[in-house]
Amino acid sequence: MTLNDKVAIITGASKGIGKAIAFAMGQAGARLVISSRKQEAVDMVAAEFEAEGISVKAIACNVGKADQRKALIEQTIKAFNGIDILVNNAGANPAFGPTLSIEDWAYDKTMEVNLRGPYELSRLVHPYMKAAASGSIINISSVEGLTPNHGLGIYSISKAALIMLTKVHAMEWGVDHIRVNAICPGFIKTKLSQAIFDNKQLLNGIMAKQALKQEGEVIDIAGLACLLASDASKFITGTAITADGGLTI
Repeated sequence: MTLNDKVAIITGASKGIGKAIAFAMGQAGARLVISSRKQEAVDMVAAEFEAEGISVKAIACNVGKADQRKALIEQTIKAFNGIDILVNNAGANPAFGPTLSIEDWAYDKTMEVNLRGPYELSRLVHPYMKAAASGSIINISSVEGLTPNHGLGIYSISKAALIMLTKVHAMEWGVDHIRVNAICPGFIKTKLSQAIFDNKQLLNGIMAKQALKQEGEVIDIAGLACLLASDASKFITGTAITADGGLTI
């Protein structure tokens, strides 16, 4: 599962799952480009990684903005002269409630970040991966893209579409030796999900449905991402792998 000298871009890498994936890939030998909306946020993470001997470049990028997506790829090529791995992790969920109550701006932002961003970034890295006859794209979807929950309808729609995007790109780009897979995390303990884990009644309800009866950690997703990025999974493409402790069985 070595990633020695591979160049990996990870979006939404300033915290949570994205940061964990980036660190794990760096430890596996990858040269990293980490991005998030705020430059200071990724600069802080880059300093942490560099202290661990990881090769990393921090580039601010709002994946919902076309000019910033293009700049992210251009700066990566300038720094490392290639792209081997793209992890589309950045996501947004700006509104909670039934679909009838969701305003247009919230719908547009959710789709722009969760779907348009991965769609366009994947298209931007395609020429470089095709030229190298090798590449791995990993889209971070969600169990919400498989089974919807009340209040998360638009988010669920975007994540379901991301799974289909994964399959379409895998089908179209296999001839170019580019693999495309998705990871569907369940309830993973991060700062963003802390409110769920602090609500004992809600947490107990989730655990009652979950086969493993344990909290998910960011490292659980990071290890899977490293597998999908490496040659250990060279015959795997077009999949949506669920990492949810058995919640959706």
